[in-house]
Amino acid sequence: MAKTKKEKTEEQKPFEQLLWQAADKLRKNIDAAEYKHYVLGLLFLKYVSDAFEELYNKIKNKEGEYAYDDPEDKLVYSSKYVFFVPPHARWSYLVSRAKLPSIGEDIDNAMDLIEKDNTKLRGVLPKQFARPQLDKMILGELVDLINNIKLGDEAARMKDLLGVVYEYFLGQFALAEGRKGGQFYTPRSVVQLLIEMLQPEKGKVYDPCCGSGGMFVMSEKFVLQHQGRIDDINIYGQESNQTTWRLAVMNLAIRGIDPEQVKWNSEGSFLKDAHPDLKADYIIANPPFNVSDWSGELLRNDGRWKYGVPPAGNANYGWLQHMLYHLSTKGKAGVVLSKGSLTTKQSGEYEIRKAMLEDGVIDCIVNLPAKLFLNTQIPACLWFLNKDAKRLRKGEVLFIDARNLGHLINRRTKEFTNEDTAKISETYHHWLNSRDEYQDISGFCKSCTIAEVKTMDFVLTPGRYIGLPDDEEDFNFTERFTKLQAELSKQMVDEVELNKRIKKNLSLLKEVDNA
Repeated sequence: MAKTKKEKTEEQKPFEQLLWQAADKLRKNIDAAEYKHYVLGLLFLKYVSDAFEELYNKIKNKEGEYAYDDPEDKLVYSSKYVFFVPPHARWSYLVSRAKLPSIGEDIDNAMDLIEKDNTKLRGVLPKQFARPQLDKMILGELVDLINNIKLGDEAARMKDLLGVVYEYFLGQFALAEGRKGGQFYTPRSVVQLLIEMLQPEKGKVYDPCCGSGGMFVMSEKFVLQHQGRIDDINIYGQESNQTTWRLAVMNLAIRGIDPEQVKWNSEGSFLKDAHPDLKADYIIANPPFNVSDWSGELLRNDGRWKYGVPPAGNANYGWLQHMLYHLSTKGKAGVVLSKGSLTTKQSGEYEIRKAMLEDGVIDCIVNLPAKLFLNTQIPACLWFLNKDAKRLRKGEVLFIDARNLGHLINRRTKEFTNEDTAKISETYHHWLNSRDEYQDISGFCKSCTIAEVKTMDFVLTPGRYIGLPDDEEDFNFTERFTKLQAELSKQMVDEVELNKRIKKNLSLLKEVDNA
């Protein structure tokens, strides 16, 4: 009898799942928020070593164009976008020592050696494998398991095997660690939708809160898939979490993408803008939702606030204006935000949204289905901003409701299919570029003038315009929480007053009884 899905043998499972099971063993020794850096660091080490050793052997054997090259000449490797790996950092050397209690020190030393010979990786690679908390036997088992997978040779690079593993692991870490761990990860199908709608084929691409660099990776893939050249795009980014920034640099480096303009500082893009003069052609970002501690009170007079000063208690409209500030005169941006940003009237946000609409910089709003994100249950949407004053649709806004799209991949998580992505992105491009190809579709999309949006008091929830129920659309977490707090406070006051009256009446009854 054929085996059911539940009876799959270990050998039949995808190799990324087998790797995950091995990596998951580390959690008994170290904090969940840290162990991703060990595993992804090892995968990176295996990748660069595989790529190096394949090229090393070609040079050593005098194959083709390498007939006159020296296998120890670092410039030969850098010219082919391959990192030079010294002898005691090569994977074959580490595998030979995997069963020794010193394997942790050996891996740390390998990371040090690679950084010394490759300036772009200085201060990036994890070097904590010698920590006593880390079970060296399990670490050795993980090295042996990774050894069975070719990650950096030419065939693997063509299939982007490490990219598959890397992305799978980032998603699994986000699930395992909850909201804190998932802050650096934007689901693949959301990134793909942003990329397909913006189509960054040439120019400067910027992400002011770049996390692990997924937006950049998908941008490069888009260019290659459309017969472009990878060198036609220049990457700019910033990240305030140092360990997440390290993941981004490794994520870019393994794909031959120059990470030099992806910067880290602990202050972040608001307080210390790493690219103050940048005017980007495309901005793709998933900033943290509804951040209250963004130092807004220190930036009341900042020059980025063209449309109004964002509230100190919520960074959403600060992010939108930061991105508009950094767009070129024809630049476009795609931004993931909470749905509350579409309706909020708190602390000047209504006035900012109104001013942005009247200036014609809001192009399209996409309402996303629930369960797309691993790290938050807050309803989300996509804002598309456009500074091209000569575009066909300036003065109009396209509303798309995608709540009925997507499918569950497990009980907790949903994703878009390629067909879903195509339906949304093609609708946007037909609307943006032609008046003949686009048509409103009841329950899915509608193009509105600013005058029509004004009649709705500048609310941007798509359901209001396309005819779907908008009860869920109107949910604003901050406003609802504030209202509940007020109601609870009133209830508590009422209960205190009621208790006083009861005590007073009891006291009067006692006086009557005594009389």
